[in-house]
Amino acid sequence: MNIQEYFSRISYDGSHKDADLETLTVIFQHHIQAIPFENLSMHCGESIYLDLEHIYNKIVRKKRGGWCLENNYLLFWALQTIGYDVCILGSSSYNPAEGTYKAMDHVLLKVVVDSKSYIVDSGFGGTYQMWQPVLLVSGKDQPQVPGIFRLTEDNGIWYFEKTKRKHCSTDQSGPATDTPGMKEIRKICSFTLEPRDMNDFQELNWKLQTSDNLLQKKSICTLQTTDGVSNLVGWTFTEIKYSYAEDMDMVKITTLTDEEVEKTLKDKFNITLENKLKPINIRGFLF
Repeated sequence: MNIQEYFSRISYDGSHKDADLETLTVIFQHHIQAIPFENLSMHCGESIYLDLEHIYNKIVRKKRGGWCLENNYLLFWALQTIGYDVCILGSSSYNPAEGTYKAMDHVLLKVVVDSKSYIVDSGFGGTYQMWQPVLLVSGKDQPQVPGIFRLTEDNGIWYFEKTKRKHCSTDQSGPATDTPGMKEIRKICSFTLEPRDMNDFQELNWKLQTSDNLLQKKSICTLQTTDGVSNLVGWTFTEIKYSYAEDMDMVKITTLTDEEVEKTLKDKFNITLENKLKPINIRGFLF
């Protein structure tokens, strides 16, 4: 594994001599705009291994993406190699259908720069993906391009949430009727500051591939762009442009054929699969 090869993968040609906040932010943004959050392996008959060299080969050399465990493991390695003070944290995603936080099912990173701690997560994807490190401080609104992020702490548990803007579709001037409840606070996940090792998530990695969960019900590929995010869920391709108008995001939704799914993966996500994808999108499961 080679850090320069990783930099080439994310199209980063800047300096990394100083492990400062500016460098962290730029590298992070290059990462999320080059490496998709995706679970396509499990819908191509491929197994996902929580092994760093396997992940490196898949994402850096084969130019694939990965889900949170893979994405953040690779980013952890890169930041650690550069010289950042970084550790792995376990997290619990919020289940809006049940109004509760799940058992630990997510990984994020804590990075300390100049005695200040930041949360960095390259593996949530979609419109909940942060674009900059989030300062670990309770109750502070932290505006970013995707929306306003906020951390709150209660009795040692941290809660991460985002205030989303309203959505407007390309074929109507008002808020889109298929995106109710926009412009509201959306809970994302909770976590503690207990440092973890990636081996702590080996069981979770296999459970997500074999149990009944959202990732089984939907084939997902999502990538941040320079002004928004592109999502491919099953046969539905959604392009979102942030801040198209005041307090409004523009949404364009296209339904694809199987052949168009393959072409879209190549054209929009720079992904060419080795095995045949079986798209799936069972309604009732939110993403």
